[in-house]
Amino acid sequence: MEKSVYLAGPVTGLNYEECNNWRAYAIGELAKSQIIGISPIRFKEHLNDGRIILDSDNTLLEGDKGVTLRARLDIKNCDLMLANLLRTKEVSKGTMIEYGWADAFGKPIISVIEKERNVHEHPIIRELTGFRVESLEEGLEVVRKILSY
Repeated sequence: MEKSVYLAGPVTGLNYEECNNWRAYAIGELAKSQIIGISPIRFKEHLNDGRIILDSDNTLLEGDKGVTLRARLDIKNCDLMLANLLRTKEVSKGTMIEYGWADAFGKPIISVIEKERNVHEHPIIRELTGFRVESLEEGLEVVRKILSY
């Protein structure tokens, strides 16, 4: 049975490349261990035209309902969540909601976040975090160690 990890992180105010680069890297690295990385912006390559992702047309998967329903279903069906919060400039409301969903569904959360001074630093996020690391590489290593046999 294949294992999967939801790749949470800021989208608001970012373009496709800014949202996708770390996720594409993570998906490739996880695939080497037969782990599926689930990106909330998969099948949205048509947004790779420089525009800000959440400012796109209100189409099927980019509209409010599509973004919400798919993210919640992805988190419900994954084995754990990896949240990359590095170098964020403002709080990602969507990612914070994803933390709540992951916790409600009993999914372990790995937070990739600076040691201090990240805008997401909050008692609830610290409490919901199962593993806190300071680099994406460390986060991917924790995922592999949890999900590989």
